[in-house]
Amino acid sequence: MELLNIEQMILIGSTGRNSGKTTLAVELIKEWKDKFPVIALKITTIKDKHGKCPRGGHGCGVCTNIKDNFELSEELDKTKNKDTSLLLASGAERVYWLKCLNTHIYDGIKYFMNQIPKNTLIICESNSLRNVVIPGSFIMLKSIESDAIKQSASEVMNKADAIIENNFKNSIKSISEKIEIKKTESNFLIKII
Repeated sequence: MELLNIEQMILIGSTGRNSGKTTLAVELIKEWKDKFPVIALKITTIKDKHGKCPRGGHGCGVCTNIKDNFELSEELDKTKNKDTSLLLASGAERVYWLKCLNTHIYDGIKYFMNQIPKNTLIICESNSLRNVVIPGSFIMLKSIESDAIKQSASEVMNKADAIIENNFKNSIKSISEKIEIKKTESNFLIKII
């Protein structure tokens, strides 16, 4: 399978939960929303839609409620305290949540790309997406509070353009300021300075 080249995407991954992905995404949206149209995407990959919660415990029902191989939903409520609402409240024009089986992430991202305008900056949270996409930039946030690394992160860590240790003493804003984005006639040029 050929990787999809999505130059207008900043992909944010992390080595573990609560490592600052959404906080960084929010900061990037605030930084760039007045310069470019920005769409945010959160991806949840599911190993088995009939299996147990990958995070342990009872779970939230996301994995067991998916009916097809992938499901794309748009967030419309910016008042809730969930990641997609926070992304919308920060100024993204639109925010989507792509839930998909691991085996169908390629199909899911192709479907997503067909739903959005071409000249849009995409801020995306996912590790697994890097297995099927070459983004404009891939940032891996590494929590220094835990040595544990999620399997999805270990599979793509060597593909990161930058691995940033986030101990929350360093401001997320200082991380976002290292990202430079320029709009060309047909696309975006994204680099970490």
